[in-house]
Parts: sequence; structure tokens; C-alpha cells
Amino acid sequence: MKRLISRTALGLAVTALAVGGLATTAQAAPAVANGGDPTLTDVYIWATDVNLRQEPTTNSPRLAVRSQWWADAICQKQGQTVHDPAVGTNNWWTAVMELSGSDVAWVNNLYIRGGEKIAGVPDC
Repeated sequence: MKRLISRTALGLAVTALAVGGLATTAQAAPAVANGGDPTLTDVYIWATDVNLRQEPTTNSPRLAVRSQWWADAICQKQGQTVHDPAVGTNNWWTAVMELSGSDVAWVNNLYIRGGEKIAGVPDC
């Protein structure tokens, strides 16, 4: 009986670790783009705690903060130059929407996967 209880406890512990590992893996994977406008280019904000601004400048009001998030890109244009010691310097900003028809916000391209200028996103 002790042996059966010991095996059962061990099995439950292994299962709990496996489930916990899967949950951690699922949270670490980037979300998939969905719910947006299929005519717009999907972009991925890879960084954490990225400010979404009303205009392409850091002096503009912050509309939201997002981390590792997909958005629909409307267009991109040059704005205020942003320097982040960990990432680099860029003056290109992309206008994004969270869902089709939602408010437009600006994100500096430093924090969008794709480089200085995002391929597939037209200029404003």
C-alpha cells in the first residue's frame, strides 16, 4: 500500500511539473495576430512596457502600454528620434490599431520586429 501511495504521489508531482512547464512555455510564446483588419500589415511589438503615443513623439500623451503584442500597422513616418541604449536609435514611427476600427496609436519602430523601417507598411 505504501508503495502504491508513493508511486501515486510521484506521478502527481511529475504531472504537476509537466503542466506547470507547459503553462510557462505557453505564456512565453508570442501571441498570434488575430481580430485585426486583414488588409493591413500585422506587426509584432517584441519589447515589454512599450508606450503607445497619440503622435510620433515622446512628448505626446501616452494612450496605452503594451508588451509583446500584435497590432495592425496603418502606415509609418519619420518623427522624433528615440534613443534607447539597449536597442539603438530610430526616428521612424508606425501608426497601429489593436483591432479593426480601434483608436490609432504611434509606436517607435525600435520596438517593432522588422528594423528601422518595417517592410510591408506604407509611408504616411
